Amino acid sequence: MDSKIALTMRGICMTFPGVKALDNVDFTLKKGEIRALMGENGAGKSTLIKCLTGVNKFEAGEIHVDGIEGSIVNKDTMDAQKKGISTVYQEVNLCPNLSVAENLYIGREPLTKIGTVNRRKMNQMAAQLMKDLDLDIEVTKNLEEYSLALQQMIAIARAVDTKCKVLILDEPTSSLDDNEVEKLFGMMKRLRNQGVGIIFVTHFLEQVYAVCDGITVLRNGTLVGEYTVEELPRVKLVAAMMGKDFDDLASIKPEGSMDFSHAPLEIDAKGLSHAGKIKPFDLEIHKGEVVGLTGLLGSGRSELARAIYGADRAQTGTLKVNGKEVKIKSPIDAMNLGMGLLPDDRKAEGIIGDLSVRENIILAMQAKAGIFKKIPMAKQIELADQYIEMLQIKTASRETLIKRLSGGNQQKVILARWLATNPDFLVLDEPTRGIDIGTKTEIQKLVIKLAQEGKSLIFISSEIEEMLRTCNRMAVLRDGAKVGEISGDDMTQEGVMHAIAGGGASHE
Repeated sequence: MDSKIALTMRGICMTFPGVKALDNVDFTLKKGEIRALMGENGAGKSTLIKCLTGVNKFEAGEIHVDGIEGSIVNKDTMDAQKKGISTVYQEVNLCPNLSVAENLYIGREPLTKIGTVNRRKMNQMAAQLMKDLDLDIEVTKNLEEYSLALQQMIAIARAVDTKCKVLILDEPTSSLDDNEVEKLFGMMKRLRNQGVGIIFVTHFLEQVYAVCDGITVLRNGTLVGEYTVEELPRVKLVAAMMGKDFDDLASIKPEGSMDFSHAPLEIDAKGLSHAGKIKPFDLEIHKGEVVGLTGLLGSGRSELARAIYGADRAQTGTLKVNGKEVKIKSPIDAMNLGMGLLPDDRKAEGIIGDLSVRENIILAMQAKAGIFKKIPMAKQIELADQYIEMLQIKTASRETLIKRLSGGNQQKVILARWLATNPDFLVLDEPTRGIDIGTKTEIQKLVIKLAQEGKSLIFISSEIEEMLRTCNRMAVLRDGAKVGEISGDDMTQEGVMHAIAGGGASHE
C-alpha cells in the first residue's frame, strides 16, 4: 500500500433484501486529506461507511488501512476504532446523563492502582482535550446540559482522542450554526495537518468547497468518480450526483411577491410565550401563505412554532385559528384543529423505527381517528402507496421497516404522515436537513403547491436560499424573541442576514 494512503476500499458489494446497495464501489483516502463523500439519498454513502466500520457485513471487496498488513474486516465499530477508524454521526450517540468527561473516556477510563476509575485524572485529561480543541466546556457537567451543537463537538473530540488515522464525519454540521461550523472546520484542518484522513459526508455544497481537498461521488450504489475539488465545480458535482444536468432551483417559485393582506387569517397569535424558551410574540399567517422563521441556531425558531402548535404549551397570550380563539392543551387538540408539525429531530420525535413505512404514514391519521376507530387495511394500503408514489419514497415495499430507509426517505415518510391528515396549517421544521439536493427541490415544490391549494405553512430552515425560494414573508428571531419581519424587496440573502444580525426591518 502506498505510504501516502490512509485507506483504500476496492470492489465493495453489499445487498439488502431486494436492493443492491453497493455495486463494486472503490474509495481512496490519502493521509492528511479531507475528502467529501457525496451522493443523493440512497446513493450508498451510509452503507459504504457502515461496511468500513463493521456495522454492515459486505459480500465482496477488500479494505486496506495504513499500517495494517493485508485486507481488514471489522467486526463492529469498536474493532474499527482499534484499527484507527473513528466515526461521528449526524445524530449524536453519546450518553446525555453522564458527564462530558465520562462520555469522552467511556470504555477507556484511566484507572487507579486498585482498579477503580480515576475521576480526577479523567477530568484533567478531558479538560486538557477541550482546551486543545478550543472548546469552552465544563467537563464535569452532564452532556445533556449542552446544546446539540456542542454535543456534536464533544463527539468529534472523543473520536479525535482515540488517535484515529481515519475520521468519518457523517453530516456533522447539520445542527451547527455558522460560528460552530467555522470552529469545526478549524479543527478538521488542524487534524488534516497532523496527517489524519477525514471522510466528510455532507449535503451542504458550499461546505465541500470551503474545506475539502477531494470529492468522491456515488449514485445508486455505484461509484461515479473520485475527483479533486478543482476539477469538479458545483454544477458538475450536482450533475454527477443526479446523473443529469440540473435546472436552476430558482425557477421553483412563481415570480413576484404576492399580497396576502386580503386573504383570511388562518393563524393569529398574540403575546404567546413559553417560559425560558420563547418571549411573548405576535404572528399572523394568512391562508395560502408560507411564513419562514429565520435566525441563528438557538434563536427560538422551533420554540415559536411549537408554542403555536401546542407541543410546548403557551403560558401567556391568545391564539385564534380561523378567527376563533382556541386553547391547545396537547398536540391532539392541534391535530383536531387541522394543524400538523414535522419536527426537526426526526429520530427522537418523528419516526417509529420498528414500524413499517405504511404504519408510520397512517400514524397521525389513526391518532386523530382515535384508538377505537381502526383505519381499514385497504385504506392504509391505498394511502401508503399514494404517498410513496407522490413523494418518490425509495423503499423495497410499504411493509419495509422505516429504520431501514435512508434519512431523506424517512423524512419523506413523516411528511407523508402529515399530508395524509389533510391539514390546513402545517409547520415544517428543517424539512430538508440532511437530505439530498434532488429531494430538497421536491419538498420545496411541494411546499409551494400546498400553499397554492390554500394551506398555510410555517417553514423553518437553516439555509437562507431555500427560505427565499419558498417563503412569502419571514419572521426574524434572536435569543428567544421575535425581533421583526421581512417581506417584499427585503427578501434577499443580504436583507435576511442584515435582519438576523441587526434586528431586522419590521413590516408588521
